[in-house]
Amino acid sequence: MQHRKIAFIGAGNMANAIIAGLVSHGYPASMITVCSPTPVRRDKIAQQYGIISSNDNVSAVQQADVIVLAVKPQMMEQVCQPLQNAADFSKKLLLTIAAGIPSQRYHDHLAQPLRLIRIMPNTPSLVGKGVSGLYAEATVSTEDKQFAEQLMQSVGTTIWCKKEQEINNIIAVTGSSPAYFFLFMESMQQAAENLGYTAEQAHELVLNAAEGAIALAKSQNETAFATLREQVTSKGGTTAMALAQFYEHHLPQTVATAMQSAISRAEEMEKLF
Repeated sequence: MQHRKIAFIGAGNMANAIIAGLVSHGYPASMITVCSPTPVRRDKIAQQYGIISSNDNVSAVQQADVIVLAVKPQMMEQVCQPLQNAADFSKKLLLTIAAGIPSQRYHDHLAQPLRLIRIMPNTPSLVGKGVSGLYAEATVSTEDKQFAEQLMQSVGTTIWCKKEQEINNIIAVTGSSPAYFFLFMESMQQAAENLGYTAEQAHELVLNAAEGAIALAKSQNETAFATLREQVTSKGGTTAMALAQFYEHHLPQTVATAMQSAISRAEEMEKLF
Protein backbone atom coordinates (compact mmCIF):
# COMPACT_ATOMS: atom_id res chain seq x y z
CA MET A 1 0.00 0.00 0.00
CA GLN A 2 1.27 3.45 -0.89
CA HIS A 3 2.10 5.54 2.18
CA ARG A 4 0.60 9.01 2.32
CA LYS A 5 0.16 11.40 5.24
CA ILE A 6 -3.36 10.85 6.62
CA ALA A 7 -5.36 13.19 8.86
CA PHE A 8 -8.43 11.78 10.61
CA ILE A 9 -10.88 14.55 11.49
CA GLY A 10 -12.78 12.91 14.33
CA ALA A 11 -11.68 10.40 16.95
CA GLY A 12 -14.72 8.13 17.23
CA ASN A 13 -14.95 4.35 17.07
CA MET A 14 -14.67 4.09 13.30
CA ALA A 15 -11.62 6.34 13.11
CA ASN A 16 -10.11 4.26 15.90
CA ALA A 17 -10.86 1.04 14.00
CA ILE A 18 -9.32 2.23 10.74
CA ILE A 19 -6.23 3.57 12.48
CA ALA A 20 -5.82 0.27 14.34
CA GLY A 21 -6.15 -1.66 11.09
CA LEU A 22 -3.65 0.51 9.28
CA VAL A 23 -1.01 0.32 12.01
CA SER A 24 -1.47 -3.43 12.45
CA HIS A 25 -0.83 -3.84 8.71
CA GLY A 26 2.43 -1.92 8.94
CA TYR A 27 1.34 1.58 7.97
CA PRO A 28 3.81 4.11 9.48
CA ALA A 29 2.25 5.57 12.62
CA SER A 30 4.26 8.75 12.13
CA MET A 31 2.23 9.46 8.97
CA ILE A 32 -1.15 9.37 10.75
CA THR A 33 -2.72 12.27 12.67
CA VAL A 34 -5.99 12.17 14.61
CA CYS A 35 -7.82 15.42 15.31
CA SER A 36 -10.53 16.16 17.84
CA PRO A 37 -11.40 19.23 19.93
CA THR A 38 -11.29 17.20 23.15
CA PRO A 39 -8.05 15.45 24.10
CA VAL A 40 -9.42 12.40 25.91
CA ARG A 41 -10.27 10.20 22.91
CA ARG A 42 -7.61 11.44 20.50
CA ASP A 43 -4.80 11.19 23.05
CA LYS A 44 -5.86 7.67 23.98
CA ILE A 45 -5.76 6.63 20.31
CA ALA A 46 -2.44 8.41 19.79
CA GLN A 47 -0.85 6.71 22.77
CA GLN A 48 -2.20 3.30 21.83
CA TYR A 49 -0.98 3.35 18.23
CA GLY A 50 1.91 5.82 18.34
CA ILE A 51 0.26 8.30 15.98
CA ILE A 52 0.09 12.12 16.19
CA SER A 53 -2.64 13.84 18.23
CA SER A 54 -3.88 17.34 17.35
CA ASN A 55 -6.72 19.74 18.09
CA ASP A 56 -5.93 21.86 15.00
CA ASN A 57 -7.95 20.63 12.01
CA VAL A 58 -6.60 23.34 9.71
CA SER A 59 -2.95 22.51 10.36
CA ALA A 60 -3.59 18.77 10.05
CA VAL A 61 -5.39 19.22 6.73
CA GLN A 62 -2.62 21.43 5.38
CA GLN A 63 0.02 18.81 6.14
CA ALA A 64 -1.96 15.76 5.00
CA ASP A 65 -2.20 14.07 1.63
CA VAL A 66 -5.39 12.28 2.64
CA ILE A 67 -8.17 13.64 4.87
CA VAL A 68 -10.66 11.25 6.44
CA LEU A 69 -13.82 13.01 7.64
CA ALA A 70 -14.97 10.84 10.53
CA VAL A 71 -17.51 13.05 12.28
CA LYS A 72 -21.26 12.71 12.74
CA PRO A 73 -23.43 13.91 9.82
CA GLN A 74 -24.97 16.74 11.84
CA MET A 75 -21.48 18.11 12.57
CA MET A 76 -20.14 17.94 9.02
CA GLU A 77 -20.96 21.47 7.87
CA GLN A 78 -19.54 22.94 11.08
CA VAL A 79 -16.32 20.97 10.61
CA CYS A 80 -15.92 21.64 6.89
CA GLN A 81 -16.52 25.38 6.64
CA PRO A 82 -13.37 26.46 8.57
CA LEU A 83 -11.38 24.28 6.16
CA GLN A 84 -12.55 26.08 3.00
CA ASN A 85 -9.40 28.17 2.67
CA ALA A 86 -7.07 25.85 4.56
CA ALA A 87 -5.74 24.04 1.51
CA ASP A 88 -6.09 23.28 -2.18
CA PHE A 89 -8.28 20.18 -1.96
CA SER A 90 -7.69 19.33 -5.60
CA LYS A 91 -4.24 18.20 -4.43
CA LYS A 92 -5.59 16.04 -1.59
CA LEU A 93 -7.74 12.93 -1.39
CA LEU A 94 -10.88 13.48 0.69
CA LEU A 95 -12.58 10.44 2.23
CA THR A 96 -15.80 10.63 4.20
CA ILE A 97 -17.36 7.87 6.29
CA ALA A 98 -20.50 9.83 7.24
CA ALA A 99 -23.87 8.38 6.29
CA GLY A 100 -26.55 10.39 4.54
CA ILE A 101 -24.47 13.24 3.10
CA PRO A 102 -24.31 13.33 -0.73
CA SER A 103 -21.11 14.26 -2.53
CA GLN A 104 -22.42 17.60 -3.73
CA ARG A 105 -22.82 18.76 -0.13
CA TYR A 106 -19.07 18.47 0.45
CA HIS A 107 -18.44 20.59 -2.63
CA ASP A 108 -20.85 23.15 -1.17
CA HIS A 109 -19.27 23.07 2.30
CA LEU A 110 -15.68 23.34 1.07
CA ALA A 111 -16.43 25.57 -1.94
CA GLN A 112 -13.78 24.15 -4.25
CA PRO A 113 -13.05 21.16 -6.52
CA LEU A 114 -12.55 17.90 -4.62
CA ARG A 115 -11.11 14.42 -5.09
CA LEU A 116 -13.88 12.79 -3.06
CA ILE A 117 -14.70 9.21 -2.13
CA ARG A 118 -17.66 8.31 0.08
CA ILE A 119 -17.21 5.25 2.28
CA MET A 120 -19.87 3.36 4.23
CA PRO A 121 -18.20 1.02 6.74
CA ASN A 122 -19.88 -1.01 9.47
CA THR A 123 -19.07 -1.66 13.11
CA PRO A 124 -17.43 -5.11 12.66
CA SER A 125 -14.54 -3.03 11.28
CA LEU A 126 -13.67 -2.66 14.97
CA VAL A 127 -12.52 -6.31 14.92
CA GLY A 128 -11.19 -6.40 11.36
CA LYS A 129 -14.37 -8.03 9.97
CA GLY A 130 -15.98 -5.00 8.41
CA VAL A 131 -17.67 -4.56 5.06
CA SER A 132 -17.28 -1.15 3.43
CA GLY A 133 -19.08 0.23 0.41
CA LEU A 134 -17.18 2.88 -1.57
CA TYR A 135 -18.28 5.41 -4.17
CA ALA A 136 -15.87 7.63 -6.07
CA GLU A 137 -16.74 10.61 -8.20
CA ALA A 138 -15.72 10.41 -11.85
CA THR A 139 -12.81 12.81 -11.33
CA VAL A 140 -11.09 10.48 -8.83
CA SER A 141 -8.03 8.72 -10.22
CA THR A 142 -7.49 4.97 -10.26
CA GLU A 143 -4.55 5.46 -7.91
CA ASP A 144 -6.74 7.29 -5.38
CA LYS A 145 -9.39 4.60 -5.62
CA GLN A 146 -6.79 1.90 -5.00
CA PHE A 147 -5.53 3.78 -1.95
CA ALA A 148 -9.04 4.11 -0.47
CA GLU A 149 -9.78 0.46 -1.17
CA GLN A 150 -6.58 -0.71 0.51
CA LEU A 151 -7.23 1.63 3.44
CA MET A 152 -10.59 0.00 4.13
CA GLN A 153 -9.29 -3.51 3.44
CA SER A 154 -7.17 -3.04 6.55
CA VAL A 155 -10.43 -3.48 8.52
CA GLY A 156 -12.32 -5.95 6.32
CA THR A 157 -13.68 -6.35 2.80
CA THR A 158 -14.81 -3.74 0.28
CA ILE A 159 -17.31 -3.33 -2.53
CA TRP A 160 -17.52 -0.46 -5.02
CA CYS A 161 -20.78 1.28 -5.84
CA LYS A 162 -21.22 2.32 -9.47
CA LYS A 163 -23.80 4.96 -8.60
CA GLU A 164 -23.87 7.17 -5.53
CA GLN A 165 -27.40 6.15 -4.54
CA GLU A 166 -26.11 2.59 -4.11
CA ILE A 167 -24.36 3.78 -0.92
CA ASN A 168 -27.81 3.86 0.69
CA ASN A 169 -28.32 0.23 -0.33
CA ILE A 170 -25.00 -0.65 1.31
CA ILE A 171 -26.23 1.01 4.51
CA ALA A 172 -29.25 -1.29 4.55
CA VAL A 173 -27.38 -4.48 3.61
CA THR A 174 -24.19 -4.14 5.68
CA GLY A 175 -24.03 -0.80 7.50
CA SER A 176 -27.11 -1.36 9.66
CA SER A 177 -27.24 -5.15 9.51
CA PRO A 178 -25.11 -5.93 12.58
CA ALA A 179 -28.00 -4.49 14.60
CA TYR A 180 -30.43 -6.85 12.83
CA PHE A 181 -28.40 -9.86 13.89
CA PHE A 182 -27.94 -8.51 17.42
CA LEU A 183 -31.72 -8.06 17.75
CA PHE A 184 -32.29 -11.65 16.68
CA MET A 185 -29.64 -12.87 19.12
CA GLU A 186 -31.09 -10.68 21.87
CA SER A 187 -34.52 -12.20 21.27
CA MET A 188 -33.11 -15.74 21.35
CA GLN A 189 -31.27 -15.00 24.60
CA GLN A 190 -34.45 -13.68 26.21
CA ALA A 191 -36.37 -16.77 25.12
CA ALA A 192 -33.61 -19.01 26.52
CA GLU A 193 -33.73 -17.16 29.84
CA ASN A 194 -37.50 -17.69 29.92
CA LEU A 195 -36.75 -21.41 29.59
CA GLY A 196 -34.71 -21.27 32.80
CA TYR A 197 -31.14 -20.58 31.65
CA THR A 198 -29.14 -17.87 33.37
CA ALA A 199 -28.36 -14.74 31.40
CA GLU A 200 -24.73 -15.86 31.10
CA GLN A 201 -25.67 -19.34 29.93
CA ALA A 202 -28.21 -18.02 27.44
CA HIS A 203 -25.75 -15.47 26.06
CA GLU A 204 -23.06 -18.11 25.58
CA LEU A 205 -25.45 -20.62 23.99
CA VAL A 206 -26.77 -18.08 21.47
CA LEU A 207 -23.33 -16.66 20.71
CA ASN A 208 -21.83 -20.12 20.09
CA ALA A 209 -24.80 -21.14 17.95
CA ALA A 210 -24.39 -18.01 15.82
CA GLU A 211 -20.63 -18.53 15.50
CA GLY A 212 -21.20 -22.15 14.50
CA ALA A 213 -23.78 -21.23 11.87
CA ILE A 214 -21.44 -18.63 10.35
CA ALA A 215 -18.49 -21.04 10.37
CA LEU A 216 -20.62 -23.70 8.68
CA ALA A 217 -21.82 -21.24 6.03
CA LYS A 218 -18.26 -20.10 5.36
CA SER A 219 -17.01 -23.67 5.05
CA GLN A 220 -19.62 -24.19 2.33
CA ASN A 221 -19.30 -20.75 0.78
CA GLU A 222 -20.78 -21.76 -2.57
CA THR A 223 -23.88 -23.24 -0.94
CA ALA A 224 -26.93 -20.96 -0.88
CA PHE A 225 -28.30 -19.91 2.50
CA ALA A 226 -31.62 -21.46 1.49
CA THR A 227 -29.90 -24.82 0.94
CA LEU A 228 -28.12 -24.61 4.29
CA ARG A 229 -31.47 -23.89 5.95
CA GLU A 230 -33.04 -26.89 4.22
CA GLN A 231 -30.18 -29.13 5.39
CA VAL A 232 -31.01 -28.30 9.02
CA THR A 233 -34.74 -28.76 8.53
CA SER A 234 -36.31 -32.22 8.66
CA LYS A 235 -39.87 -32.42 7.36
CA GLY A 236 -42.27 -32.31 10.29
CA GLY A 237 -39.44 -31.94 12.78
CA THR A 238 -38.69 -29.38 15.49
CA THR A 239 -36.83 -26.96 13.23
CA ALA A 240 -39.63 -27.07 10.67
CA MET A 241 -42.14 -26.12 13.37
CA ALA A 242 -39.97 -23.19 14.50
CA LEU A 243 -39.48 -21.95 10.95
CA ALA A 244 -43.22 -22.23 10.30
CA GLN A 245 -43.74 -19.60 12.99
CA PHE A 246 -41.25 -17.27 11.33
CA TYR A 247 -43.00 -17.65 8.00
CA GLU A 248 -46.45 -17.28 9.55
CA HIS A 249 -45.32 -13.96 10.99
CA HIS A 250 -43.80 -12.92 7.64
CA LEU A 251 -40.14 -12.76 8.69
CA PRO A 252 -38.75 -12.50 5.12
CA GLN A 253 -41.13 -9.65 4.29
CA THR A 254 -40.35 -7.94 7.60
CA VAL A 255 -36.62 -8.07 6.86
CA ALA A 256 -37.16 -6.62 3.39
CA THR A 257 -39.38 -3.85 4.78
CA ALA A 258 -36.84 -3.03 7.50
CA MET A 259 -34.02 -2.76 4.97
CA GLN A 260 -36.10 -0.50 2.75
CA SER A 261 -36.82 1.67 5.81
CA ALA A 262 -33.07 2.07 6.34
CA ILE A 263 -32.67 3.16 2.71
CA SER A 264 -35.55 5.62 3.02
CA ARG A 265 -34.05 7.14 6.15
CA ALA A 266 -30.67 7.54 4.42
CA GLU A 267 -32.44 9.35 1.58
CA GLU A 268 -34.16 11.63 4.09
CA MET A 269 -30.83 12.39 5.77
CA GLU A 270 -29.43 13.54 2.43
CA LYS A 271 -31.91 16.43 2.57
CA LEU A 272 -31.17 17.24 6.22
CA PHE A 273 -27.37 17.46 6.19
